[in-house]
Amino acid sequence: MATAQQVLRPISKVVQGLKLSEGAGVKICRTVGTPKLRNLDPFLMLDELKLPVNQATAGFPNHPHRGFETCSIMLEGEMQHKDSAGNAGVIGPGGVQWMTAGRGIIHSEMPVGREGRLWSYP
Repeated sequence: MATAQQVLRPISKVVQGLKLSEGAGVKICRTVGTPKLRNLDPFLMLDELKLPVNQATAGFPNHPHRGFETCSIMLEGEMQHKDSAGNAGVIGPGGVQWMTAGRGIIHSEMPVGREGRLWSYP
């Protein structure tokens, strides 16, 4: 019977996240999917949203996706998700929402409430 051998590799690069505006001007920090990490699949992105709700009220209004999957993980606060397939719901702390865009879908993610903090990986 073969046994797995542990191989430790050194960290090859530490990359700072890139501060961007997404949706209707909401500030995010993109750590995967930036020019500094060209060796990763261009369809893989990792964004972090972490700010007071009152700075994100514009949210992410209707926008299209096609041909890939999105996974939103909510750590603090709540976001209302709606899409063109008729799905809707609120994602709260500890919640995960997986969406298959397939041939195309239009969806929105909007903050719920006006106080507190939003922290998620949308």
